[in-house]
Amino acid sequence: MRSVLVGMLLFCLFGVCAPAREDETSLQPGREACLRLAGEVEANLKQEILDRWFPAAVDEAGGGFFENFSVDWTRQPGSDKSIVYQSRLTWTAAQAARRFPERSEFYLTMTRRGVACLTDRLWDRERGGFYWSVDADGRPNREGAAHKQIYGVAFGLYALAASYEVTQDAASLELAQRCFRWMEQFAHDPEQGGYLEFVTLDGSRVPGGEANPIGARGDQKSMNTHIHVLEALTQLYRVWPDEGVRKRVEEVFNLCLEKIYTEPGFLTQFFSADWKRLPGPDSFGHDVEAGFLLVEAAEALGRPEDERAWKAARRLVDHALACGWDSAHGGLYDAGRLDEQGRLAGDLKTEKIWWVQAENLNALLLQHERVGQETRDYWNAFVQQWNFIAQHQVDRERGGWYRTVGADGKRERPMSQLGKSDCWTECYHQARAMLVVSERLRRMAKGTR
Repeated sequence: MRSVLVGMLLFCLFGVCAPAREDETSLQPGREACLRLAGEVEANLKQEILDRWFPAAVDEAGGGFFENFSVDWTRQPGSDKSIVYQSRLTWTAAQAARRFPERSEFYLTMTRRGVACLTDRLWDRERGGFYWSVDADGRPNREGAAHKQIYGVAFGLYALAASYEVTQDAASLELAQRCFRWMEQFAHDPEQGGYLEFVTLDGSRVPGGEANPIGARGDQKSMNTHIHVLEALTQLYRVWPDEGVRKRVEEVFNLCLEKIYTEPGFLTQFFSADWKRLPGPDSFGHDVEAGFLLVEAAEALGRPEDERAWKAARRLVDHALACGWDSAHGGLYDAGRLDEQGRLAGDLKTEKIWWVQAENLNALLLQHERVGQETRDYWNAFVQQWNFIAQHQVDRERGGWYRTVGADGKRERPMSQLGKSDCWTECYHQARAMLVVSERLRRMAKGTR
């Protein structure tokens, strides 16, 4: 009954959005449609993502990668190195090395370059943990001058584990292990479960203070930190099946399902230290992304059919589509305020942000592959989402993806002139989506799961 109701809701949202030249009487897309879309997605991955950052972002003098590029890919001033950006490019290069064996040596060089930056510039050799950012002389600066952000530390761990998976360089795994142990000692909350948001440079707890870069105080916990800690621990467990790591994957997996996930299908963003929910908007992009990460974690734990993970993943997508989907143009809005029943109550932010569209594309195809025998709605939404990305989010003139466009895809707004790359804007979300989606489409074309 629930599937029927959801189907009716999604039909009302989408209208007739199935791709042309397909048999709409069939629930499953044809082989040719899957292969055509796989080719388009993979071309986008190569031309608009990988070729834009590698090797253009290589910093031969300062190590790691340059972070700042304008809308036309002109390199901008700035020599800071930030943990999130450097980690995400390192992770992306590692995944590219796995996918494209004909260019593996090039991408292996890129991921090793990133690991060197993490090791030599961003890791605190005296006290452990990753700095949030450092200047050209290696001194912590900006938001990292006083604190180590666990959100950022998790991305460092994520990149090291992914790089080790493809390079088998022992030093990458060794630093990942040290990072995990540092998190155990200084960042894990043994009383309430989960992880602190940030600590001082020497690892001391922070009682409160101003909000960190993702909006949480030292005496709070956040959805954003925990879904990415789950992501990082999942990657680490794949390459280092240590019982302590498994225990933490299980813990954060359960916290995401039992504390952060909220019926009827969204994520609460902020919590007190003891996991009491705090007010905050619903971030549609994080909702759909978390569904994918939950399924990924369950698979790493040896439970690929984990019903709790799949149920939450589908409800997160359904709720995001019900509250944040643009049925006229395709694409997922940024955020909105919900009432106590989880219904949209106002403050809808209708911008189309690059990472939100990428994560939604991935989540929609994941759901179609899972339940496409029941409904074509996720496939229809997937095609409409891809069409929006291809027509509006991609900068056909100068290359790459626009960071933000209007709901209708128009780019006359100042936001569309923001740079293609900075410490928060890089290639990880869209690279992962394009990697996973193109592979899944080719598998679908073969009629296998």
